[in-house]
This record gives sequence, structure tokens and C-alpha cells, in this order.
Amino acid sequence: MQRGRRNPRRLALMLGGGAVVLVVAAGAFIYFVLFPTSSPKRLTITNAKVATPVSANVKLTGHWTIGAGSVAGYRVREKLGFLPAESDAVGRTSDISGEATSTQSGKAVTITAASFKVAVNTLKSNEAMRDQHIQTIGIQSATYPNATFVLSSPLVLPASALGGTVVRAAVTGVFNIHGTARKLTVPLEIKLSDTSIEAAGSLTFGWGLFNMTAPSVGGFVNVSSKATMEFELHLTRAA
Repeated sequence: MQRGRRNPRRLALMLGGGAVVLVVAAGAFIYFVLFPTSSPKRLTITNAKVATPVSANVKLTGHWTIGAGSVAGYRVREKLGFLPAESDAVGRTSDISGEATSTQSGKAVTITAASFKVAVNTLKSNEAMRDQHIQTIGIQSATYPNATFVLSSPLVLPASALGGTVVRAAVTGVFNIHGTARKLTVPLEIKLSDTSIEAAGSLTFGWGLFNMTAPSVGGFVNVSSKATMEFELHLTRAA
């Protein structure tokens, strides 16, 4: 063999290895530069250091409607190839409507009826391309523009809720997402005041629960097997 003449097979392996290195480097660049390294905190109710109890002369029996500050959305972890992002992709909207009815007998406050609608076709994240994709894949908001919830069982709050602190309860109702209805129970945080009812919660589920397929863009950008729906509702007395 002549000195200096390269083996074609060895050369091909070297070129292939170099290509792999370049792909990995490019992927790492996109991962660290383009993927978000932080995301909005989970929706929750802030518990004031000093609680303000519901006034003794105020009864929380009545009708309530969605007020300012209400928000709902999704949270999911994206993956670039086999690399998971450092934080969640989060999309949210304040385009929410709905109402609730409550009764109070002594220290017992009960939510007897509630129904809410979220315009999921208005969900916005930090990435316009992501917002565009979910219109046709995943939640398919162009085809299923709204998600709804209807309370199916009265929600009885603990007496401590009248103390003005955040209390925990569980609510059961029918969620209709992606055109698919499911009766589910979700843990809640609830806070009462003289003029408002605040509630926050989340539901983590596999995509198949609501007949959705996990989004995938070109088979390169994928998401985890589960997504989370979260909400923070501020209800005020109906006029």
C-alpha cells in the first residue's frame, strides 16, 4: 500500500463521525439557546401572612361570575430529540367565562353549581411558532376552540375557609377538552373573602385521556407523555 493513501472505509467513518458531532453540537446550541430556561410559576393562590376572615355579617350565599385576574392554560415539557428542555412550555389565556352558585348555612359554605368555558384558541406562550402548531396538533384548538367544566357534585368547603386562609378541597365535574368529556376529581386551593371566591388547581393527564396525540414537529421536537392543565379563577359577586 502506498504511503499517504487513505482507506476509503476509514475516511467514510471519520466523515460520518464528524457529521454526528456537528449534529449534536447544533442540537445542543438549539437546546441551550432557543429552548426556554425558565417558565412561569405554577398557578396557585397566594396566602396572605395575615388572614382576613369573612365578616360575621356577610353571607356567601349567591351567584358569582369570573372576575379580573382569572387565567387558565397548559404546561408541558418539550424534548429536542432525546434532550428534555430545562423548563416547561407554558401557554395561558384570560379569555374565560362562567359562573358559580353558593349557599351558606352557619359556617358551612357549599358551591352548589359551577360552569366555566376557556377559549383555548387564544392560548399564548413565549413562542409564536408553538402557538401556531397547537392549532392543528395536540389540543387542535382551531378545531376544538373551547374547553369547558361543569360541576357534577356539590363542593362543601371546610369551616376554616371562613377564616380567610387558603384551604384545600377536591372538586368533581365533567371536563370537556378536545371534544371529549371526562368526569374527573381535581384537588383545589380555595380562598374566601367578603367579596370574592378564589380557586386554583391543576390536572395532569396522559394525552390519550382526551383523545389527543402528543404533539411532534417533524419528529424532532416532541413533548413528554403527559400534559398539565392549570387554572386560577377569581370570582366576584354577580350584579
